Amino acid sequence: MVNAGDMNGSGNLMDFLDEPFPDVGTYEDFHTIDWLREKSRDTDRHRKITSKSKESIWEFIKSLLDAWSGWVVMLLIGLLAGTLAGVIDLAVDWMTDLKEGVCLSAFWYSHEQCCWTSNETTFDDRDKCPQWQKWSELLVSQSEGASAYILNYFLYIMWALCFAFLAVSLVRVFAPYACGSGIPEIKTILSGFIIRGYLGKWTLLIKTVTLVLVVSSGLSLGKEGPLVHVACCCGNFFSSLFSKYSKNEGKRREVLSAAAAAGVSVAFGAPIGGVLFSLEEVSYYFPLKTLWRSFFAALVAAFTLRSINPFGNSRLVLFYVEYHTPWYMAELFPFILLGVFGGLWGTLFIRCNIAWCRRRKTTRLGKYPVLEVIVITAITAIIAYPNPYTRRSTSELISELFNDCGALESSQLCDYINDPNMTRPLDDIPDRPAGPGVYTAMWQLALALVFKIVITIFTFGMKIPSGLFIPSMAVGAMAGRMVGIGVEQLAYHHHDWIIFRNWCRPGADCVTPGLYAMVGAAACLGGVTRMTVSLVVIMFELTGGLEYIVPLMAAAVTSKWVADAFGKEGIYEAHIHLNGYPFLDVKDEFTHRTLATDVMRPRRGEAPLSVLTQDSMTVEDVETLIKETDYNGFPVVVSKDSERLIGFAQRRELILAIKNARQRQDGVVSNSIVYFTEDPPELPPNSPHPLKLRRILNLSPFTVTDHTPMETVVDIFRKLGLRQCLVTRSGRLLGIITKKDVLRHMAQMANQDPESIMFN
Repeated sequence: MVNAGDMNGSGNLMDFLDEPFPDVGTYEDFHTIDWLREKSRDTDRHRKITSKSKESIWEFIKSLLDAWSGWVVMLLIGLLAGTLAGVIDLAVDWMTDLKEGVCLSAFWYSHEQCCWTSNETTFDDRDKCPQWQKWSELLVSQSEGASAYILNYFLYIMWALCFAFLAVSLVRVFAPYACGSGIPEIKTILSGFIIRGYLGKWTLLIKTVTLVLVVSSGLSLGKEGPLVHVACCCGNFFSSLFSKYSKNEGKRREVLSAAAAAGVSVAFGAPIGGVLFSLEEVSYYFPLKTLWRSFFAALVAAFTLRSINPFGNSRLVLFYVEYHTPWYMAELFPFILLGVFGGLWGTLFIRCNIAWCRRRKTTRLGKYPVLEVIVITAITAIIAYPNPYTRRSTSELISELFNDCGALESSQLCDYINDPNMTRPLDDIPDRPAGPGVYTAMWQLALALVFKIVITIFTFGMKIPSGLFIPSMAVGAMAGRMVGIGVEQLAYHHHDWIIFRNWCRPGADCVTPGLYAMVGAAACLGGVTRMTVSLVVIMFELTGGLEYIVPLMAAAVTSKWVADAFGKEGIYEAHIHLNGYPFLDVKDEFTHRTLATDVMRPRRGEAPLSVLTQDSMTVEDVETLIKETDYNGFPVVVSKDSERLIGFAQRRELILAIKNARQRQDGVVSNSIVYFTEDPPELPPNSPHPLKLRRILNLSPFTVTDHTPMETVVDIFRKLGLRQCLVTRSGRLLGIITKKDVLRHMAQMANQDPESIMFN
């Protein structure tokens, strides 16, 4: 292509890569990758390496390094993701406690760490030690009374506002892509869409810092979803260091799928759940090789986090629990009821949150993201402080709700009336009547539940990092704990009822309220995200209880059925549609009886299709066509009259090829003939040097006939990850169908606005 002697290319599909010019094969921002071409390029690259490896020892070593590079990338992702998760956990722990007080012996210690190191801490007052002082004690030397309470209240709000303002300012100024959960965009990127900068170094840095700030501010959000985004940023960074991944967008997405698994692994301390989450919820293309590598990345990430031991209890998460009481068949009814609640909560949350986010996009509200964050933070802090269940961090709240009441528990939830004659071992305490502390905790939990339900709707989607896993689990855990206490008291006071008679005798430990909290948490998380298998695995990895799989499965399936009855979309799919990302969901069914001819462009009355001819257009003609249109590529035909299809040329590669030829190839001018054939056309003697562009021509573009059912076309686009598909009849070109056309048609068939698909 670059000189006259090079005119006899072999002409196969990947011919133009033999001597590539700069930037060939790359994609522009907000465009979809061509999965087939990326796969073909990788096969071609692998074939070359294999054949070269037989030439010398050095080439053989290079081929081994290439084979091992995938595992090296996974190792690096696991190490960095685990380290960042550990640092985030430690920083959140300290900054959350900073809102209430400070450690005098070492200001960087959290409340718990401060009292661990104290020699004056007793078991009964393990949260109190002279080294830890509340702000009122430090500033006005008062720990009790109205003035101390008001001062602590005021400083709690000020710290929360300070953290939130700093977070939203950093996101706005340095990394606008660091906001939100990140999972909708990662799903879109993994389906083949390009969003430049979304997984960049600045996004990684700012998201990590601001995640600590927003979680510490006490807003109703979690760090689990954003940790998936952080891990994918790590994956993108390390894949850019290896040409195998940096030069192939398809291979890069295999790395990102594994990175998502590592993100969930460190978020929940659930390596297997992370792999299943990536497979079920996030990934678009997940070959068996990626499954093994995801498993390895998740293992390394979990091991790294375990080495850091951020919670000091040798566990990967704050709310790890172990139950010792079995569950009984009669309890399946309340578990299924919690599943129904989870499905209803999921539907309510998705509809209200999407309505609020749409309002944010379409009204003046969206122009004031900093003010919105400040107002929501102020409301959250003002309402949260008086209630002990909303004042603490959401992870601590879930931890307390999951906990089984042992003899040493000091929580209000464990304020039962003990029988003075009881002589049972400490870990086998029978069901007891509830004391005043439990009743106080019940109404505080009810208020906290209503508050969490409402405030989470407005918090998720603001211009700060915000995860949804933890708030959803908190809503379910609160509802579940209240149901659990209700069932426990019912069984205690009415043990002679027929449903309790067989399994709950007086003096027995029948009902575990913490188990109901766990089942409720799974149900609500399932209702919002529509996860099933990965959710159950994550929950049992959290609790270490294999025997509770059936209650968890019952709740997860029920919540999905109930939520699906009101709408098939989970929260992430709903946000993908709201943002107009070109995401073709594998779960969507297309059942309409339309044909390719109904969807293809051009339609009746529209201008004819812009095409290139194989040997009759000049460089100037091609440049004019590129300038006057904004299409991503052009079909190449024999001539305008015959319109017999030859191949397809990408716009970006045409521009680069012509620019490169003008710089390097003598004699190429505006009226040079451009030809895509093997041999140059016959030209008059004094005509300028022709330009051969066969190397950039895709000689096997995907084609369908005009009578192909759209059901088949949609399936082809889904399974092969196509950008576009040409429509022919008897070899003659009729039109083109792009991914955007397919999405618009599907939206139209579902009575939605087809123009909501914003991107190319």
